[in-house]
Amino acid sequence: MSETNVWDLTVLSPDQMHELGIRIGNILEKGDLVVLNGELGAGKTTLTRGIGEGVKAKGNISSPTFLIARTHDTDSGISFNHMDAYRLSSPQELDDIDVDFRNSISVIEWGRGFTEGLVDSWLEIDIDRSLEDDVRQLRIVGFGKKFTNLKQLFGEPK
Repeated sequence: MSETNVWDLTVLSPDQMHELGIRIGNILEKGDLVVLNGELGAGKTTLTRGIGEGVKAKGNISSPTFLIARTHDTDSGISFNHMDAYRLSSPQELDDIDVDFRNSISVIEWGRGFTEGLVDSWLEIDIDRSLEDDVRQLRIVGFGKKFTNLKQLFGEPK
């Protein structure tokens, strides 16, 4: 993996996390997948709300912990799927949800280990909240041709 496929950054506030999500969402297209990892309260849903805003998802984006998956329409007509794999025990259970990953935009919270073979290119974002207050350390790793120069794609947080 090239160093341009890995981007370490510090996010200083929930507003900055949301704004980063918007910038990520702005470049996502049909077939793109974002996997979010981090402990409870790390900011996965805040980031997902921003991504949803960036893809122009309709409706309230909230954690799908008890539902496993929520699907939102978007202005472009491409479905935006927000999933939570926390309660799943295997990739097969994610497959059983019957989401068309190749024809939608998807975010999976707690998704590490559940995404093998779903799509050709994806982002995996680890969020560490062990710093002070609202400060988060993120490591964004891009897989596949689309996500090769992450800093150029998203730019530094504002």
